[in-house]
Amino acid sequence: MKTSRSSQGHGSHATGPQSELGVIATDGHKHDTISPHPPANNNLPPNGGTRAWLQVLGGFFLFMNSWGIVNTYGVYQTYYERNLLHQKSPSSISWIGSTQAFLLIFISVATGPLFDLGYFIPVLLPLGSVLIVFGMMMTSVCNHYWQVMLAQGVVIGLGCGCLFLPSVAIVSTYFTTKKAFATGIVAVGGSVGGVLYSLLFARLQPSIGFAWATRTIGFIALATLGISAAVLRVRVLPPARRRLLDHTAFREIPYTVFSIAEFLGFIGIYIPFFYIQSYALDRGVNPHLVFYLVTILNAASIFGRLGPNYVADRIGPLNVLIPCCIITALLGFCWIAIDSTAGIVVFCILYGFFSGAFVTLPPTIIVGLSPSLSVLGARMGMSFSLAAFGSLIGTPVAGVILKKYGWVGLQAFCGASVGAASIAIIVTRMKKTPRLMEKA
Repeated sequence: MKTSRSSQGHGSHATGPQSELGVIATDGHKHDTISPHPPANNNLPPNGGTRAWLQVLGGFFLFMNSWGIVNTYGVYQTYYERNLLHQKSPSSISWIGSTQAFLLIFISVATGPLFDLGYFIPVLLPLGSVLIVFGMMMTSVCNHYWQVMLAQGVVIGLGCGCLFLPSVAIVSTYFTTKKAFATGIVAVGGSVGGVLYSLLFARLQPSIGFAWATRTIGFIALATLGISAAVLRVRVLPPARRRLLDHTAFREIPYTVFSIAEFLGFIGIYIPFFYIQSYALDRGVNPHLVFYLVTILNAASIFGRLGPNYVADRIGPLNVLIPCCIITALLGFCWIAIDSTAGIVVFCILYGFFSGAFVTLPPTIIVGLSPSLSVLGARMGMSFSLAAFGSLIGTPVAGVILKKYGWVGLQAFCGASVGAASIAIIVTRMKKTPRLMEKA
């Protein structure tokens, strides 16, 4: 499909980079769609219609097969600890999942400019799809730690990184007033994928084995990514390359403190997703129920990604994120006292819901902390980098703490890291505007 570049220098940032960390809602009137030859109506976003909603469908499946796969790793963590990689420590095993998440976020810093240059359909989409499916198939035949790390951690991580940011960026070019709703549907794909794939693995692995359970997920990924390839079409290209760095960003206290909050939060936010099943088994929970706990976490996070975003449009994202993060931190500490089956299930529901805000609201907050759209992409990429390193080290460090101090140490580490992030977010809010009743 033929694409065109706008003559408006800053139009590319009207759509903004977006990610599993959240969906950016920007001014619906700033678009990179003005043609140098009037009339311009042919290039205006359709804001609906069959083709536009097909982009939402295609983006949903890309998200399902990027963050959805990453959100599924908890069931693999439990299986590896007790079967395939039982000779390895939980910390060593968690490096596989944390590497996958790190690459997904970190590689996206580069995929944004590549999308801007028009390489999504011819390069990023097929490359990411092949890497994900190939990585799943190779994981199914792995017998050693280094093989699993390479196939599931590196190959799948790189594939996910090729897909998840462009999946919502392309949708944004098709909508104006419905942009937040459309991209919100796309972002929910990450939780739906986590529910679907963790449920499939839990049901299929005992009956058909690890290899074919993993291959089944790979085949579903192949089919759904094929749908994305069939329906996704780049409508317009941004007018200019996105800056990778904004050297003035860290001179601003609110942006700097919030970036630190992202790093601290991602150290601890995914610890229950990786370790809740092992904890439940150690507490004598029925093994048939244990393998559904990650599914419950992901199912609850669907509502935790939609509900807080809806409220944030009315009272401000920082005002929503602060209580959600505080409650998430408190739940991390409350986890110490939970040892019954009912308590663990309730914990999964509550933690999945309130932690969902931390992975969806930050980009919207960064929009408000950026002086102009011309630096939004750079600032988003810089924050992604810090969040990526937090996700890389968080769960492995938790595994080391588990080995030395037991479950209480791991649970306290989870609560403390998210609690530290909560304090940093409060500081961000006060530095941005000290008036408590103001939208922020």
